[in-house]
Amino acid sequence: MTGRPARVLRLGSRRSLLATTQAEGVARSLREAGHEVHLVGVTTEGDLRGGSGTESALGTGVFVSTLRAALARGEIDLAVHSLKDVPVEGTTADTLATDSLATEVPTVIAAVPRREDPRDVLVARDGLTLGELPAGALIGTGSPRRAAQLAALGLGLAPGPVRGNVDTRLALVTDGQVDAVVLARAGLARLGRLEVVTETLDPIQVLPAAGQGALGVECRSDDVALRELLSGLDDPDSRACVVAERAVLAGLQAGCSAPVGVLAEVVEGDDGPELSVRAVVAAPDGAETLRRSVVGPLGDPAGLGRRLAALLLEDGAAEIASLGRGYPGSAPAAPIISGTTSASSTSARTTPPSTTAGSTTQHRLQHGIPQHQPAYANLPEATP
Repeated sequence: MTGRPARVLRLGSRRSLLATTQAEGVARSLREAGHEVHLVGVTTEGDLRGGSGTESALGTGVFVSTLRAALARGEIDLAVHSLKDVPVEGTTADTLATDSLATEVPTVIAAVPRREDPRDVLVARDGLTLGELPAGALIGTGSPRRAAQLAALGLGLAPGPVRGNVDTRLALVTDGQVDAVVLARAGLARLGRLEVVTETLDPIQVLPAAGQGALGVECRSDDVALRELLSGLDDPDSRACVVAERAVLAGLQAGCSAPVGVLAEVVEGDDGPELSVRAVVAAPDGAETLRRSVVGPLGDPAGLGRRLAALLLEDGAAEIASLGRGYPGSAPAAPIISGTTSASSTSARTTPPSTTAGSTTQHRLQHGIPQHQPAYANLPEATP
């Protein structure tokens, strides 16, 4: 033994409660493996301009670029991101490495830890579910993806734009400013706040964002020792799922703010594990949606994602959501929709999901969705 002191790892994170909680989880795993870790708080442009929900207004990557700049300057050794915030543009689909034009110094997502439940949840007044909310109920969301899919359900709900962190959005419900908000279940789980959930939304109704519920631990590509160290945190199944999901976005040339939902899951096939990927492309007002799914080898997630993107484009996705015209730098705020939208007024491409078990099974069969129960489906539901 040379007695050389162990390297102290400087882990960069946004300063928000959720971001620091996520970073602390990664730091804890590294400390349990015998490494010394110091958290370094970094204030991003997105935090200065309004926190969560700002991406729709300022464009993709507002929470990532500052952390990447700190990596390039050597101020931190690694950074933790919510992978749904990491831009698809400038990142290779299969290796999750940035190209030389995307960052000052090439970086790589060296680890994707085990993913949290990627589904969206509803937090509504009086413990109500989506089906119990009255027509015209105001649903707060800063996501065009969520707003479009909620409108497409034909329940007459009125999605409206909101910004702010988790507590700010929850307060909108308790203060009566909105009837409900839609949030990522993963964030509430990491904050220990699942007791506020009134319904976990079935992906048949609302598909999550690419990478939702997954974290990415990023470091400089030339830091070989750190990349090797971080590989111990990587969960291969979680990485395969997010690689496939991000490949769908890349193939559609859709940014993180586009009205596109996508979910990949590892399922058991006839010859072993396979990857099931499903996606939805929606018109911003929810008037038309297109859903498609594919199943293929677990060993080629990027190829499977590209295949699904090609299928969506072949069937008209670009016309529905103005895709295929480059990565949008920003997206309009989700509209406040007034009045009701009947299921009969939706496009022929749309099969409005139902909350009944029989209709759910029929929808799965119609769209080629495997009859399986992903790992997160067995998690206990939060009580209202």
